[in-house]
Amino acid sequence: MTATTTSVRIPPHDPTPLRRRGKRRWGTVLFLTVMAVLWLLPLVWTIYTSLRPKADTDKYGYFSIAGHFGFQNFVDAWTEGGFLTYFGNSVIITVPAVLLTLFFASMMAFAVARFSWRFNVTLLIMFTAGNLLPPQVLAAPLFELFKHTNLPYSISDSGTLLNTYVSVIAVNTAFQIGFCTFVLSNFMKAIPHELTEAARVDGASVWRQYWNIILPLTRPALAALGTLEVIFIYNDYFWPLIFIQSGDRLPVTTAINNLQGQFLSNYNLLAAGATITVIPTLVIYLVLQRQFVAGLTLGASKG
Repeated sequence: MTATTTSVRIPPHDPTPLRRRGKRRWGTVLFLTVMAVLWLLPLVWTIYTSLRPKADTDKYGYFSIAGHFGFQNFVDAWTEGGFLTYFGNSVIITVPAVLLTLFFASMMAFAVARFSWRFNVTLLIMFTAGNLLPPQVLAAPLFELFKHTNLPYSISDSGTLLNTYVSVIAVNTAFQIGFCTFVLSNFMKAIPHELTEAARVDGASVWRQYWNIILPLTRPALAALGTLEVIFIYNDYFWPLIFIQSGDRLPVTTAINNLQGQFLSNYNLLAAGATITVIPTLVIYLVLQRQFVAGLTLGASKG
């Protein structure tokens, strides 16, 4: 009895897919590197300009490396600009606006994500479409609305919503609710419905389902959105410029115009002031970076 052996021919390995994958990876890395450089270039140039005296830039030009460097522009911007007062104004506007935005958006997202009714998709589309409107289109109608909205003189010097923090907080909240509702509704849809069904069987009200069950599970998404909203609202320049006429009530991002002279602009001083205004948002992002990344990652893994 003889045993027959069959030889199996193994096809040669084709490295072409690996080469294509490597080329795509290097292409992606190159593209991201170029975009990162283009994104950081204005910031680096602003810091570089803020470290140079105006006399050197007038003599050698802004696109030169001659002259000396120092922090005198930062000292002058801090003393002349009154940043401490304007930082306080930014806090008064940003903190309530962010809290109200997250609160109202979470309630709306809860209604859209956990209950099936006729206008779910319609409301979500309306909230999202509201963010597509340019702010300049609504500036004049909102100005007239606030101008004719009467308030007690103990709240407003003029008796209207104009020249108050309330107007800026209300507009920022209204414009940011749509984006936050869209993000939170997608996150809440990934939470198992059995949790709210079990709570409903146990007699929990709608408010209890929202406040004690869904909202604690949404903390990662709220932390990520809170970080973004602080940056968005803090950096807002347009609405305070429209609704606040008193210079001592402006937030820091709008009050930086005070560093600009009437007949001559010291761009080195303005660059130093702009750099100072970036510091709070940078600190907030670094402090909440872990919650921000965790919220985005958890939302992606659940989707």
